[in-house]
Amino acid sequence: MIDPVKPRFYITTAIDYPNSRPHIGTAFEKIGADVQARFRRMEGCHVHFLMGNDENTIKVSRRAEELGVEPKAYVDDMARQFREVWGALAIGADDFIQTSEPRHHAGCSKFIQKVYDAGHIYKKSYRSMYCDGCESFKTDTELAEHGGRCPLHPAATPREVEEENYFFRLSSFGERLLALYDAEPEFIAPESRRNEIVSLVRGGLQDVSISRKGFTWGIPVPFDREQTIYVWFDALLNYITAIGYGTDDDRFERLWPADVHVIGKDITRFHCALWPAMLMAADLPLPKKIFAHGFVYNKGAKVSKSAGTAIDPMDAVSDRGADPFRYYFMSECPFGGDGNYSDERFIEVYNADLANNLGNLFSRSIAMCLRYFGGALETAGDVDLTVWRSGMDFDSLVDDLRDAVGSFQYNAALKRVWLEVLDSANKYIQATEPFKLIKTDREACLLALCNLAEAIRVVAILIKPFLPGTAQTFYESFDFNKYQKWEDVSYKDAARSTVVGPLSVAAALVDGKPKPLFPKIEQA
Repeated sequence: MIDPVKPRFYITTAIDYPNSRPHIGTAFEKIGADVQARFRRMEGCHVHFLMGNDENTIKVSRRAEELGVEPKAYVDDMARQFREVWGALAIGADDFIQTSEPRHHAGCSKFIQKVYDAGHIYKKSYRSMYCDGCESFKTDTELAEHGGRCPLHPAATPREVEEENYFFRLSSFGERLLALYDAEPEFIAPESRRNEIVSLVRGGLQDVSISRKGFTWGIPVPFDREQTIYVWFDALLNYITAIGYGTDDDRFERLWPADVHVIGKDITRFHCALWPAMLMAADLPLPKKIFAHGFVYNKGAKVSKSAGTAIDPMDAVSDRGADPFRYYFMSECPFGGDGNYSDERFIEVYNADLANNLGNLFSRSIAMCLRYFGGALETAGDVDLTVWRSGMDFDSLVDDLRDAVGSFQYNAALKRVWLEVLDSANKYIQATEPFKLIKTDREACLLALCNLAEAIRVVAILIKPFLPGTAQTFYESFDFNKYQKWEDVSYKDAARSTVVGPLSVAAALVDGKPKPLFPKIEQA
């Protein structure tokens, strides 16, 4: 149910080919979108977060045939597997669309009929080179620049296809698209991606094939049942069919346009040129932003299914949990650029940032509260809980962090949390030495531990979008919920204390001690 009072925020990711399981490059995109969705919820928005699978493809029908199953049975099982992976990574989408669903078929049929009736679709015969890997036609220029191969799938040689299909008049939208980019400079982000698309459109656009003949798996063209809607004209429409286009007009009006589409940089031309042109042709509002993230590399090689470098996220998550995986990618890989993954670097980051820093602060603080005061900080609400901040302008810091997270600068935000907030808390322990104070000044020791409890509350809030499980464990290690419910905290609450009375340790204990959050990993 959409809350009419809260501001709406609609965020999507690219839908994925289910010809094989997800890999860490795909997970990078989904985690980044999930961080944004969680942050916007903290900001008080009614968030609708959409993910899904792109099922009406030749790849899918061929893979199903290889396995000896019907395409629908195959895609349903793959959707289950994808959702299992996303759940294991704590990715909390509000909806997951399969493009084989009736709601998508209905919306696609309505859309293509509307664009056809408006005169933007025509039929012609053609001959062109086609890449099965990305299911798109390649220009002579593209092939010439890459030795006759697809730049995204160099292992496969494009094949010549000759057919009579329907085409969308993309070439007629060049001026309108350039006007859009000029009027809305933040429509495409980061700026480097914007510059690429502007250059592409200025160089001239070609009409694109939007149907294929002779395929039974897919969505029939409503005005020519011998043809099925071609993959990109079908797939892009999931952003509107999932929210009611063609099936629930009221819901569609409440949720559209999307606030941001989060996609990979390899599909920007489809999302930043073809997609807005399609919407213009159907006289529909445009999304507010397209954010194109970079690639993940594994020891110098791009992680991809076709290149054989894919790594299953479940392999890492099963051993170490979702939060370390999420932290690594959001801190080590700039979301708007490219990043690298290796097991060796993962262990280094895990041990330094999570085990020795974040986890150590938690364990030491809770242990001292238990050992010295039996877990009861009776005067917590009557003391200055800002001492641990070392005079920082916390209002400005939190504002900066909100801006950074809201603009997908995740690694910059996390760096400041670790280098400023966590560092301040750890330095406070070194400066006050509660383990010594308890012997000479019990009240001063109590003050120090109250401040460390407050630091744990603040850290919990600031890492909530990134490490949701760890953040909740931090928050619930004391009874902060009696002053403010965990589900209600916002980034602004990190700058002001909500504790107005005594606190008690509520952390899970093992043999009377807090359970280690991030056991150190020994290098092989």
